[in-house]
Amino acid sequence: MEATGRGLTLGIGDDAALVRPTARRELILTSDWTIEDVHFRLKLHPPDSVGHRALARALSDVAAMGGRPRWAVVSLAISQSLPDVWVKRFYGGMVRLARRFGVAIVGGDTSVVPDRISIDVVVVGDILRGRALRRSGASPGDQIFVSGGLGLSALGLKLLESGRKPQTRLGRAALAAHLYPQPQCALGEFLARSKLATALMDISDGLSIDLARLCRASGVGARLWESLLPVPVAVVTAVSSPPKKSPRHKNRAVATLDPLQLALHGGEDYQLLFTVPERTAAKLPLQLCGVPLHHVGVIDPGNAVRLVRASGKVEPLTPAGFDHFRKVR
Repeated sequence: MEATGRGLTLGIGDDAALVRPTARRELILTSDWTIEDVHFRLKLHPPDSVGHRALARALSDVAAMGGRPRWAVVSLAISQSLPDVWVKRFYGGMVRLARRFGVAIVGGDTSVVPDRISIDVVVVGDILRGRALRRSGASPGDQIFVSGGLGLSALGLKLLESGRKPQTRLGRAALAAHLYPQPQCALGEFLARSKLATALMDISDGLSIDLARLCRASGVGARLWESLLPVPVAVVTAVSSPPKKSPRHKNRAVATLDPLQLALHGGEDYQLLFTVPERTAAKLPLQLCGVPLHHVGVIDPGNAVRLVRASGKVEPLTPAGFDHFRKVR
């Protein structure tokens, strides 16, 4: 695996890599774990998807600061029972995504463990000094935007679990959004470079919980309008649980999915959530960097995060996305 890239002095093959950042830029550092049976399942996720998703998570963190990802270090702990072809396809998926974003994989480590696969990806990005965007910059009156669609990845996971092949364009898009998410690095860079956004983060655990985090960091509240959220409107059905008489899971019990719940709490969208001053919001185009933008709410004084239903009723928006530590609190 050859490592090349701007600023790379020494790549894979020595004890460590050497990189040389430029004087006018500062580094962005992020690390993301991907754990078997937490972030992926061997029976559901192809190995190239596991590699793609593991790197995409960290690239999205750099996008959430407005930076450009440059280098990655990947550590992989695998079970002895895992075939070599799985590992080859895993790295294949990761390398393809890295090349698309101009990221050099400059090192890492491998280890054999008796149980679950664990993957640690460290990504280093950079940005012009003083331009990095944070969660803590939102002010009352700022308008709330999200990029792309929400809830597609969660729908894709439901389709995977059902064992059904998607029969619609939405179903195929949902499956792709889950298996091969696309971090919004170009959009993040543009928002930082243009100084349009006051606060920025990615939507990794679900809009409801990630918006709550942005509000907490900024010391503000928020209102979202149900009618403005980019939900997967054509969702019809997915699986609940397989009947006992169907070991091959071809005739699973069907459950109706709520598009709003998917959009608010689904997670793993890796879209961007950002705020802009009210005077700027009207000037934003319908899309940037090829990605649709959606005006979904407003930042309020105080600390309450609320949802304005289509009926006009205002209710608290309780964070219900993914939280690793919910069970230990």
